Amino acid sequence: MSSILTNSGAMVALQTLKGINSGLAKTQSEISTGKSVASAKDNAAIWSISKVMESDVKGFSGISDSLALGESTVAVARKASETITDLLTDMKEKIVAAQEDNVDRDKLQTDVEALRDQIASVVSAAQFNGLNLVDGSTASMDILSSLDRNSTGTVTASTITVDAQDLSIGAYAANDVFGAGSGSATVSTSADTFVMSLDNGGGSDAITIQNGATAWAAGDKITMRIGEKTASYTVTASDVDSGSNTVADLVAVGLKNAIDSLGIADLTVDYDSGSPGVLTFTNDGTDDLTVSGQFANAGSGGLGELETIDVSTATGAATALANIEALIQTATDAAAAFGSAEGRITTQSDFISNLTDAMKTGIGAMVDADMEEASARLQALQTQQQLGIQALSIANQQPQNILSLFQ
Repeated sequence: MSSILTNSGAMVALQTLKGINSGLAKTQSEISTGKSVASAKDNAAIWSISKVMESDVKGFSGISDSLALGESTVAVARKASETITDLLTDMKEKIVAAQEDNVDRDKLQTDVEALRDQIASVVSAAQFNGLNLVDGSTASMDILSSLDRNSTGTVTASTITVDAQDLSIGAYAANDVFGAGSGSATVSTSADTFVMSLDNGGGSDAITIQNGATAWAAGDKITMRIGEKTASYTVTASDVDSGSNTVADLVAVGLKNAIDSLGIADLTVDYDSGSPGVLTFTNDGTDDLTVSGQFANAGSGGLGELETIDVSTATGAATALANIEALIQTATDAAAAFGSAEGRITTQSDFISNLTDAMKTGIGAMVDADMEEASARLQALQTQQQLGIQALSIANQQPQNILSLFQ
């Protein structure tokens, strides 16, 4: 049946042409943007996933910068440690020469002092962006190394911790600062260090801050490491002036405040003014905690014994020969530790770079347009569009044919 009111053929042709034009517009958009999924309208699920991955890629870019900064800092410390090792080896040569009676020990002592001053200069200069890992000013450095996303979408940051190596010079005097209390934890102490294993589920123990073998001095520093975090307190002149009976109390309070600021979950540190210098640690978590600490006298350092080396006498030369090997080993161990940390950072940096490339490739596979396919589809749609226009033109002429029936 023919009708002048309803042109079904034109409607079909028009709908077909609209579909062709829609496909053509989408294809042209893919070609101009290079993306098959340019917005959430194109494919909400894929677009959402790609945006999350793109944010991670940007995050990893920041991590690469952090690793580069950390690697440079550690490289400076490693090079300083290696240089100090070489200088100590040169010093050993002078000390060995001083073992002979028929030498000018005063001139050799002058050379030893010059080398010692050079070592102090290297230690002081071994900083990168203000951070020095060999002068005893810091206990450790945390380097942002990764962003870890779990199946629920929660993101956590991972770090690489690089322990500092104190190669500073000063008069060293051991001081028993930490004493073990009674409880479920075990504390082992040596002259200036301690390690405490704190049991989980309410395990607790007390640590007593003692005056020790030497009097407190401004600049004395206590560093405490709990898990991966570090707290410290440095004795001030006002602490010392307050009286020897209260310095330990002030140090204990300072340490407690520093530990509390770390925000370690399930760890409680209590202080009772009725028990001078005593800190009580309680672990309410499900994991054991390792608490370690170290005391350093003001001006002391890992190479503090250099201050005592004196080869101007036969006795002093013999003592120096016995001590220099330990000092060389200290510097060698520091260089090895920094070298190991630097290697780990380099490996992580390479991994982050490769991971970022892989993620970019994955994002591209999801949202990038296949340009070969788009080109072929464009040609086909353009042909279909021309045919659709012809079909619509023919359908629009159909009502005119009805006039011939009334002639």
